[in-house]
Amino acid sequence: MTSPEPPVTTDEENPVQATGAAGIRGALARYRVLAYIVGVGLLALCFSMIMEYVFDQDQYTAVVGPVHGFLYVIYLVAAVDLAIKARWSMKGTILVMLSGVVPFVSFVAERAVTRKVRDGVPL
Repeated sequence: MTSPEPPVTTDEENPVQATGAAGIRGALARYRVLAYIVGVGLLALCFSMIMEYVFDQDQYTAVVGPVHGFLYVIYLVAAVDLAIKARWSMKGTILVMLSGVVPFVSFVAERAVTRKVRDGVPL
């Protein structure tokens, strides 16, 4: 026996409030996962750069750098996807996209974005 699915909220005037919609829920889930991955990857990149410039061990940056760059591009796609579905402003979208380049900020931005999207507040 399956449990009934939660009702989908639809609002033609403000689709941000339709957080029950599968499109926004899925986009938010993808964004959250990628925000954590990019945040951890950026910390690993910072560690590898310390190893390269302080201890002259460049093999870590040779691996972590391209991986983080690739994941950051995927993070940008996920952020834009969520921004389009949640109808964010251009300023909010750019700020969220830039949060992946400053250590620890992607974690803070992820929490703020999740709270605002769930509350139906545009960014």
